[in-house]
Amino acid sequence: MMRQFEIFTDVQDKRWAKALPALETLVNRCKDFVLECVQEEVSFLKEPKNFSINLAFGNDETVHALNKEFRGVDKATNVLSFANIDDESFDDMMRSQNDIELGDVIVAFETMERQAQEIGVSFEDHFCHLWVHGMLHILGYDHIEEEDRIEMEAKETEILAKLNIDNPYQE
Repeated sequence: MMRQFEIFTDVQDKRWAKALPALETLVNRCKDFVLECVQEEVSFLKEPKNFSINLAFGNDETVHALNKEFRGVDKATNVLSFANIDDESFDDMMRSQNDIELGDVIVAFETMERQAQEIGVSFEDHFCHLWVHGMLHILGYDHIEEEDRIEMEAKETEILAKLNIDNPYQE
């Protein structure tokens, strides 16, 4: 079983600290529920390794630049995930290292704030949804194919329910 799973946070925009005063607690609470829900399905988590994810609290400007550079999309989005499991060297890293950096998640303050208002949920609940979504991408889930989308949304809904957050996909 994994030894440790850390989230390294980088608050790049000061508005985050005011909007989420218990930021570290919230991040780790979401992480714990994600790991609880996926531990049997994500085989590499059973390895006796230390895992980490980098979580950046950014803004639209930063996310826009990253989205344009890495995805060819010339606009900001709410969350971006860059999973190291997608790299060809991931299997070698798993064999040769004890400390495994799984990837990076960055959330855009303005887009996230605007979306929370538009859909009528709290800033905190919407952040939890996006953080859970980003973590699932880092752990190998995606929503490109319809079957994968259904599976990922079901997993998100299960995790969010444990956080007492309503199903964001329910109409």
